[in-house]
Amino acid sequence: MSSSSSSSSSGIGFCGLLTVLFIALKLTKVIDWSWWWILAPLWLPACIVLIIFAMIMIIAVIIEVIA
Repeated sequence: MSSSSSSSSSGIGFCGLLTVLFIALKLTKVIDWSWWWILAPLWLPACIVLIIFAMIMIIAVIIEVIA
C-alpha cells in the first residue's frame, strides 16, 4: 500500500504582506510615499533575480570568450 503525503503552502508570503501593509498605510495617509515604493515589494524581488541572472550570463560569456 502506497501512501503519498503532499504538503503545500499557499500563503500570501512576506512580500505580499508588506505590500498590503504599505497600501493600507498609504490609504490611511500614514505615509506619503510614491506608489512606485508602495508596490516595490512586488517588483523589486523580480528585478533582483533578473539582475543576478544577467550577471551570471555575462560572466558565462566572458569565461567562454577567454577559454
